Amino acid sequence: MSEPMQYLTILGSTGSIGVSTLDVVARNPDRFSVTALTARTRIDLLFEQCCRFKPGYAVVLEADDAARLSQRLRAAAVETKVLCGVAALETVAALPEVSTVMAAIVGIAGLRPTLAAATAGKRVLLANKEALVTAGGLFMSAVRASGAELLPIDSEHNAVFQALPANRRGPLAESGVRRILLTASGGPFRTMPAALMAQVTPQQAVAHPNWSMGRKISVDSATMMNKGLEVIEAHFLFGATPSMIEVVIHPQSVIHSLVEYCDGSVLAQLGNPDMRTPIAHALGYPARIPSGADFLDLARIGSLDFEKPDLVRFPCLRLAYDALAAGPAAVIALNAANEVAVAEFLERRIGFLDIPRLIESVVSGTPNRSITTIADVESVDLEARSLALAACSGGLSPRAAGGLS
Repeated sequence: MSEPMQYLTILGSTGSIGVSTLDVVARNPDRFSVTALTARTRIDLLFEQCCRFKPGYAVVLEADDAARLSQRLRAAAVETKVLCGVAALETVAALPEVSTVMAAIVGIAGLRPTLAAATAGKRVLLANKEALVTAGGLFMSAVRASGAELLPIDSEHNAVFQALPANRRGPLAESGVRRILLTASGGPFRTMPAALMAQVTPQQAVAHPNWSMGRKISVDSATMMNKGLEVIEAHFLFGATPSMIEVVIHPQSVIHSLVEYCDGSVLAQLGNPDMRTPIAHALGYPARIPSGADFLDLARIGSLDFEKPDLVRFPCLRLAYDALAAGPAAVIALNAANEVAVAEFLERRIGFLDIPRLIESVVSGTPNRSITTIADVESVDLEARSLALAACSGGLSPRAAGGLS
């Protein structure tokens, strides 16, 4: 019996996750049809994707880009309708004909359309971790209220999902889970002498040893903030207390995460470091479909290594745990300050070691408050970004700015 066709909206189709998603879709044309694609700045690539996959809709943010893309598509005899603006992202995420939404817009910019998909009861393939990091309580409430199906795309959370009991209900401990172990490669600076880290360049920071990712997430991996955000994400996704979530350095990136049970069993998901594997798992779930990833050759790999993370070398991981303990406003500020800090670092306006200093300064300067609406999230986010930008431009004293160089 053939599987019913899934109609997809891909939020962020020109990023690394979006491109990998379309690669998996192309390998399984009898299962998937693309209804909508969205992009922010890579309009040429979006045009090529529209020509190949013929979506009903394409969404960009700027009206000028929309006009140019629409003209090019008409000239190519492609009947894709072009929309623009944030509201259009929410529209294509909630289209009645769409069954599945890949949420792959990087940063808090993806929060509203991802929430729209969850509120509409879609199968949400969550690659935008900020939706959970900044609005985890709101997002999970929307999932429960609408009956949406939430499948994680981060390789670590997808691995945990695969290692947990399929029909679990209630607290993890009732399923015999003792702890979740999130693996981390350690990034490109795991063994770099600490004295040299102040001179790290953007080119070095984006050169991940195992994964092919976008620039922002590559820097997050280099600082281990990516893992800190994943700890917060795992807390909301799986209902795990922070004490149940541990991080272990695994340089080979072959074991993507593990779940330990009260009887001493540890279940792990392994595979080559290729995002098409978790994407294919979520697209096909509960079936297994071809992903295009190479199969794992354990004999060739030879050995797997593990070590504890160095919280002195990687203070961003500690900052994430601290923010989760402090409450939702601190978590929102952590994410906002990190986005600003990474952008400033990539533009060479601050140094690599300034990233955690700036984040700590902003989080410590953000008062606790209740977060009950998306407007609350966006308000704290905006305030934290303003504080971070002020620190970067010298608007705060060196002490208040955490000793920014």
